[in-house]
Amino acid sequence: MSIVLSVDAMGGDHGVKVIIPACLKFLKDHKEIKLVLVGDKDLITKHLKIHKKNYAKRIEIIHSTQVVEMDEAPQVAMRNKKDSSMRVAIEQVKLAKAHAVVSAGNTGALMAIARYVLRTMQGIDRPAIAKLLPTINGEVCVLDLGANVKSTPQQLLQFGIMGAQLMKAVTHKKNPTVGILNVGTEEIKGHEDVKIASDLLRKSSLNFYGNVEGDDITKGTVDVVVCDGFTGNVALKTIEGVAKMISLILKQAFNKSFISKIMAIIVFPILNKVKHRLDPRKYNGAVLLGLNGLVIKSHGGADEIAFYYALEQALHEVDGKVIELLENFLRKNQDLELTSVDNTCEEK
Repeated sequence: MSIVLSVDAMGGDHGVKVIIPACLKFLKDHKEIKLVLVGDKDLITKHLKIHKKNYAKRIEIIHSTQVVEMDEAPQVAMRNKKDSSMRVAIEQVKLAKAHAVVSAGNTGALMAIARYVLRTMQGIDRPAIAKLLPTINGEVCVLDLGANVKSTPQQLLQFGIMGAQLMKAVTHKKNPTVGILNVGTEEIKGHEDVKIASDLLRKSSLNFYGNVEGDDITKGTVDVVVCDGFTGNVALKTIEGVAKMISLILKQAFNKSFISKIMAIIVFPILNKVKHRLDPRKYNGAVLLGLNGLVIKSHGGADEIAFYYALEQALHEVDGKVIELLENFLRKNQDLELTSVDNTCEEK
């Protein structure tokens, strides 16, 4: 059976100008994939141009009349834009017409609408934003990255469970290690919620490593790093900022003099390999974990290459059956100290 991905073609800072070329390249590289493009049908068709005929059997266009703006309040998008490209794209997953949805649109609106349409899994309080980041040894999954500013110990346990299943799905590690982000590795360190969460993680069947510090994220000390959304978002932006700073410093250094420019030519192959490995576009695509369906969030300012990798991320997670892995784990571990709260998201 072909994998079908639903795409919010109108989302992000650039909309169809970036998304359509990325989708066409993705279809060219993956012969077995089908895409459902949701948005203004005339505009989508215009940007597909002659390629629409080439991929006629692998592209479906669903017309929608509204677009969620990047600065729009989630509540407004929920209430007033029921025919937005974002919502209709998510509904394709709900209706089992697509295996996952990819959107570069407004993060808050995407989270709110996805949670309302798809609902959270039994045993999960709130969805978390999870992302794979490069490390010295490979990749690490960090969550939450901003969906939940403050998290209870039970929710941190849930994040650990979700992150471990994601790593199983995309890296095929049988028993990924899980660490909790703290101000020190000693068990006595950290505030009370982190200490309680550590105890819950230790009692679970997860491969719990213990406390990890900020530098352990890029060192690859563990496969999964658990934290609340406030801490995770700060950590992510700090890592992104350091990467940009290093890139800028290198450019300045190699452009400083004639000799440095010659040296740049000599070491160019090495620098190019480093640039390719650390290219942030390759790691575009965070997943909203904990929902009854796969939702991939692309960076709003993503270019064609970055959005392509968000589609790749969706494909890997569908292939790895991350939803099934998470459902099975929760079913087999119902004795865990997970909270039992009302997981509904009311539409007002």
